[in-house]
Amino acid sequence: MKIKRTYKYRIYPNREQKSILEEWLEICRILYNDCLTERKDAWGKSRKSINYYDQANQLKEIKTFDGNIKEVHSQVIQNVLKRIDKAFKNFFRRVKGKEKAGYPRYKGSDRYGSFTYPQGGFKLGDRKLILSKIGSINIKKHRDIPKDAKIKTCTIERDLDRWYACFTVEVEIEEPNYNEEITNPIGIDLGINHLITLSNGDMEDNPRYLVKSQRKLSRKQRKLSKSKRGSGNRTKRRFETAKTHRKVREQRTDLSHKISRGLVDTYDLIVFEDLNIRGMLKNHHLAKSISDVSWSQLTNFVSYKAEEAGRRVEFVNPKNTSQECSNCGGIVKKSLAQRVHRCPYCGLVMDRDQNAAINILKRGLKRVGQELSEFKPEDFSKRRVIQEAPSVRVG
Repeated sequence: MKIKRTYKYRIYPNREQKSILEEWLEICRILYNDCLTERKDAWGKSRKSINYYDQANQLKEIKTFDGNIKEVHSQVIQNVLKRIDKAFKNFFRRVKGKEKAGYPRYKGSDRYGSFTYPQGGFKLGDRKLILSKIGSINIKKHRDIPKDAKIKTCTIERDLDRWYACFTVEVEIEEPNYNEEITNPIGIDLGINHLITLSNGDMEDNPRYLVKSQRKLSRKQRKLSKSKRGSGNRTKRRFETAKTHRKVREQRTDLSHKISRGLVDTYDLIVFEDLNIRGMLKNHHLAKSISDVSWSQLTNFVSYKAEEAGRRVEFVNPKNTSQECSNCGGIVKKSLAQRVHRCPYCGLVMDRDQNAAINILKRGLKRVGQELSEFKPEDFSKRRVIQEAPSVRVG
């Protein structure tokens, strides 16, 4: 079975190469915005819809009067047209699905941070990345791409003062055998006070990275708001604020990698609630807290690692997982402030999140044709989820 994976490495261009990379980004950004303008004008003036092929056929003519485009690799330029085409396809899909449409927007210099070699024009070595028309750039490969993997694309990405190369690769893995007997399942309740609570009672506290950085961020944002627009001082303060946000993002990602690796290495069935996280973010009282725990990132990491390892991940209906008694099935209503489940029917007293996690596990086992009663209590003895693994953060 073939799957796609992305490998991201930090690269270290010299001063001249940085200048070329910046120049390419700006040329690509201007082309993107020009293509957007052409599509808007064509529809506004004559109700004509322009597609990728219409704009690709104009490239030869454009190059005759815009010498800058000639400096950029031809496939990188074609990828810019595919990006704008994808943006419009996604827009029309959302309109058709009666979602919030979100018409494609123009890209400012701080909102266009990457370009892609979609097929060729690059060569990856052990310590060097050769980019056509740019040259050989130092690269730090903290993990190897499998030898039998086929590299499909190379995207060069700018993140403030850092540069990265992201390789999309096609990897062959064994088809998972989901007919094998499940021997070590786990249910997981995602939360805010505790990032995760397992059905065996183990918990991982929410480190609240954003909250811990809030004082520093607030101080930097106040200084930013007071600085004069267009000044070098404002640019510097915007950069420092963005670096703090990046640190928070990297901390979250690092933690999600460690938790997901621990779960996949330990359990053969992992069950989550199928939460409508996008809908939950509309609750302005909880939006910041939900964003800070990065539930989507964690479940995505678990899912792709489980696929590679032949483990199984299930997402179940979240209705009443906290209200239902995991022992007798009775409904015990409780507010969010009530952290202990006390069942008046069978007498079970348990942490509400663990009670929910057991219900989540039961629903997951039912989906795969097994019952919780098939497992002994010792099968759910506590295991440490996060192992002390080296950081996965690149660079």
